[in-house]
Amino acid sequence: MADDKKIIFSMVGVNKIFPPQKQVLKNIYLSFFYGAKIGIIGLNGSGKSTLLKIIAGIDKDYQGEVVFSPGYSVGYLEQDPKLEPGKTVKEIVQEGVQEIVDTLKEYEEVNERFGDPEVLEDPDKMDALINRQAELQDKIDATDAWNLDSRLERAMDALRCPPEDQVVDTLSGGERRRVALCRLLLQQPDVLLLDEPTNHLDLDAIEWLEEFLINFENTVIVVSHDRDFLDGLVSKVYEFGNQKVTEHLEGIYEFMQRKKMENLRELERKN
Repeated sequence: MADDKKIIFSMVGVNKIFPPQKQVLKNIYLSFFYGAKIGIIGLNGSGKSTLLKIIAGIDKDYQGEVVFSPGYSVGYLEQDPKLEPGKTVKEIVQEGVQEIVDTLKEYEEVNERFGDPEVLEDPDKMDALINRQAELQDKIDATDAWNLDSRLERAMDALRCPPEDQVVDTLSGGERRRVALCRLLLQQPDVLLLDEPTNHLDLDAIEWLEEFLINFENTVIVVSHDRDFLDGLVSKVYEFGNQKVTEHLEGIYEFMQRKKMENLRELERKN
C-alpha cells in the first residue's frame, strides 16, 4: 500500500508499567508516516522491545492512546520467534508467501479437473473452470509465482538459513531467528518491525539485509545496537532512556556526533 508522507501511526500519552511498579514507558508521544525508516536505540530494559510489541498489537496492556490507520499490514520479528513445530525450514519460509503458494496449488488442482468426466460432460462447469484457470494465471503472472522457488532459495541463502528440509524443532535460537526473518521479509508487510535483526547474522548477511531494507519501499522500524547497520538506513532516531523517548530527525551518526558534543559541553559546564 503506497501512501507516502501520510501519518499512519500515532502514540499519544502512552504509559507502560510492569508489575509490581516498574514503569518502562512514561507519557510517550510519537508518530510515523508510511515509508519512514526509523532507528530505535537505548539501553537494555528501556522499553524498546515493548514499543514494538505495542505497535504490532501484541501488547495491549498499556495506558494512553494508540491510533493505527486501517488497512496496513504489520510484520514483527521478535527476539524469540514462534515457529510451528514439525514443519521444515522451507515450509516456514513459505508462510511468508502463503497466498502465492495457495494460488499455485489451486492452479494445479484446476488443471487436473479438466480430465474429470463430470466437467467434460457439462459445458457450464467447463466454462467456469476455464474462467477460474484464467484468473489464477493472471495472479501467477502478476506475482511472478513461477519463479517462487528461486526467490525462496536466494533469500534463504542470503540469510544463511539451515537446509530447507531440516525440521525447525532441531534449530538453534540463532537459526530460528534467521528462518523467521526470511519468512518476514518475503511477506513484505506495510510496516516492518525488527528487533535486533542483525543478531546471529554474519557480515555478508548483514550487508544483504541492509541493502534489502534500503530498497524496501514500505515502513521499517528497527531496534538495534549495531550502529554501522543503522547508518545509511534510517532518517530518524528515537532514543529511549529514563522512561521517555526523544525524537531526533537525523541519521544515526549525525545523532551520535551531536550527542558527543552535548556530553562534552556538559562536562565543560561541570568543570
